[in-house]
Amino acid sequence: MNKKGFAKAEPFLFSSLLYGMKVNKTLWVLVFISVINSMGFGIIIPLLYSYGKKFGVTEQTIGLLTAAFSIAQFFATPVLGSLSDKFGRKPILAISLMGTCASFILFGLANSIVLLFAARILDGITGGNISVAQAMVSDMSSPKERAKNFGILGSAFGFGFVIGPAVGGLLSKFGEKVPFFFAAGIAVIGVLLTIFLLEETNKNKGDRAKKSNFNFISLITVLKKPVIGTAVFIGFLLTMAQFTMIIGFQTFTVDVLKLQPHEIGLFYAGFGVTGILMQLAVPLIKKLISSQALILLLSTICCLGMMILAGFATGMALFAVSIGIYGLFNGLRNPMLNAIIADHNNDSEKGEVMGINQSYASIGQTLGPVTAGLVTVISVHSIFFLSSLYILIAFLFSIRLKSRE
Repeated sequence: MNKKGFAKAEPFLFSSLLYGMKVNKTLWVLVFISVINSMGFGIIIPLLYSYGKKFGVTEQTIGLLTAAFSIAQFFATPVLGSLSDKFGRKPILAISLMGTCASFILFGLANSIVLLFAARILDGITGGNISVAQAMVSDMSSPKERAKNFGILGSAFGFGFVIGPAVGGLLSKFGEKVPFFFAAGIAVIGVLLTIFLLEETNKNKGDRAKKSNFNFISLITVLKKPVIGTAVFIGFLLTMAQFTMIIGFQTFTVDVLKLQPHEIGLFYAGFGVTGILMQLAVPLIKKLISSQALILLLSTICCLGMMILAGFATGMALFAVSIGIYGLFNGLRNPMLNAIIADHNNDSEKGEVMGINQSYASIGQTLGPVTAGLVTVISVHSIFFLSSLYILIAFLFSIRLKSRE
């Protein structure tokens, strides 16, 4: 290149470098926010039942208390996503984290079962953190980088969930309310990081503000979109399969393997770590297989085989291998699906569609444990076969998705 050509190219190269640095900064701030946010959520999960028992929470109502969050999130998340399309990701993310903080404080101050439900519903209503963060990643990533960046974000959420229960268990030794106030404190840190360090990524918010408000009919109409609808439904099925498996995991490790609580915690942490490792390996996998739909298809069939194998397990060795490999390939689910949805979505509707996707995941998180409870009357092994059925249906839809990609 001659000097004149280089002079013309230099401003472009410099602006590209600045843009890359800005994207990296925004991504890593989002990663840190995601870790502390999911850690806060993970802290309280193992304490819900033991803390709620003194207010009248029973073995039956703990399921309702857990479902209250998911049901509230189902309706609220797409609305928050749509608002982030209109007014920007940054303010909605900050408001969501404030709501999470308030819910943890309310949970810690609760003196009745009604306040416990109010706290979980409040957290669900303001629980647009995940979908808004995903929309931000979609905004700032090129199609080539999306799967990798979604994998990094998913790893951050996964890491927080893995260490959260351990932190909650340790903090509970200082007082039963301490973990809830600690979770509220780290949510405040997330709010401050969002306000002072996070860059706004939605450059079309002014255009979107002139358009119509979110309509709940969109929860149905989005499923009619050839690629996005299929991807959302696959995500719903695979989430339902995972949360069905979790019930089987808990039952099998206690009733069949006779493991102690700390052993079960370590076992489950190992399951979480395998998914994180696979999400971090997304860039390498994308170099080997360029098609995101094909990666999803192959990972789904691996999950199907391992879940069937778990259904036949009677001892620790086969069960650990099957669950470990399942966790490994299940880690590819969200990065691939989120990238596919983002690639086929309009810039003005990213937040809304990501919110709808998260809404269906919330329902999957609710229906999985409910249906698992219904088949436990047959045997503990039937839970894994039910999960396999959900994965099989998802696999068939993955074939359809590959043909439409």
